[in-house]
Amino acid sequence: MRTFLVHNFGCRATQADGAALEGLLRQQGLTSVDANASADLVILNTCTVTATADDEVRQITRRVHRENPEARILITGCYAQRAPEELAALPGVNWVVGNSHKTQIPDLVATAAPHFHGEIHIGDIFAQQEFLSAPIEDAAGDRTRPNLKVQDGCNNRCSFCIIPSVRGRSRSAKPEAILNQLRPLAERYREVVLSGINLGRWGRDLDHRLRLADLVRLLLNETNVERLRLSSVEPMDFSDDLLRLMADSPRIAKHVHAPLQSGSDTVLRRMRRKYRPRHYEDRIRKAREWMPDAAIGADVMVGFTGETDAEFEESRRFIESLPFTYLHVFTYSERPGTEAAALANQVPMPVRKQRNKVLRDLAAAKNLAFRQAMLGKSLSAVTLDGAGSALSENYLKIDLTQPRPANTLAAVTIGSLTAQGLREATPFPVL
Repeated sequence: MRTFLVHNFGCRATQADGAALEGLLRQQGLTSVDANASADLVILNTCTVTATADDEVRQITRRVHRENPEARILITGCYAQRAPEELAALPGVNWVVGNSHKTQIPDLVATAAPHFHGEIHIGDIFAQQEFLSAPIEDAAGDRTRPNLKVQDGCNNRCSFCIIPSVRGRSRSAKPEAILNQLRPLAERYREVVLSGINLGRWGRDLDHRLRLADLVRLLLNETNVERLRLSSVEPMDFSDDLLRLMADSPRIAKHVHAPLQSGSDTVLRRMRRKYRPRHYEDRIRKAREWMPDAAIGADVMVGFTGETDAEFEESRRFIESLPFTYLHVFTYSERPGTEAAALANQVPMPVRKQRNKVLRDLAAAKNLAFRQAMLGKSLSAVTLDGAGSALSENYLKIDLTQPRPANTLAAVTIGSLTAQGLREATPFPVL
């Protein structure tokens, strides 16, 4: 095999794993390509958080085999860990490798026999202690905003979630290892995104006194990184210490993403979430008070097992009352092996979809109001590939009217709105 292509599905932690795989395969002399038809090896690095995610993986697998019957196909990631036999039965699949064995992929493909089908490599994910580490020069996985995964796994046991059983226990990369990866990235990129499966739990398994804020301070003090952005952090891990650090440092993106799931107290209890709406509200309002122009986003689920009309309306009102700037709205999907999937009183799918639309409409209205409030302001933004657009520190896409090199930080004055984002003001011509 001489060429390969990695398809990543799902969260930023998965994207970081995919970037690591790309780097390790390049070390073995393989060349990455951009099309299925050109690849000798195609890796699908999967998500399994919803049934829709599973469907997408199966569809892409069949498409790869149809477009390039000679390509070897390897499926890895969370879906592979959860249901390896299901994936091994798909046409054209040569390997199914769970998260438990993901670090072994470069050796597996290098020593493969010429003809085989559906070979499965799965082990006890809870015995896994390793991180999938990329060669430092290949750790990016993004041409302008690289991911740096510093935590994996989750110790929570939310009743709807399959992720702990496919990612294992929470485990943290050691500070020195993180510094060793961030230093060269900071020389090449203006913004680096810290990611993890449960990022806010970083450090607890290393030293019970360590918190995410301690890591962020260390990275700011010991590297030249111009901007750090935190990916999703559980609400109660947004401590006063972390929020104050984010508010006070110009090198941290003003962007708070705190999964909510539901604004109904009774639904949160059935979900086995570890906070109540009043706790969540306290964190969000403090974030807005200390960072008036920050992006504030949440993951929200509709149609969870037993969710009544009254509970949904309670959740909708709660969400409406808070200063969100965007929402990721998910329709509840039963995951085999989770507590909630076995419960009676599942919400009919048409009802779930209707509730999804209600919250998406609410999210769109909140986002529009937030974007309108940015008119005339100057926002710090990192320019993206091609430099025709940029991403503001408060997570808004900006169409640029003045050409700039990619991968730079720029102050951009906002002149108007686009359908989903902002447009830079056109400068007056010099007479």
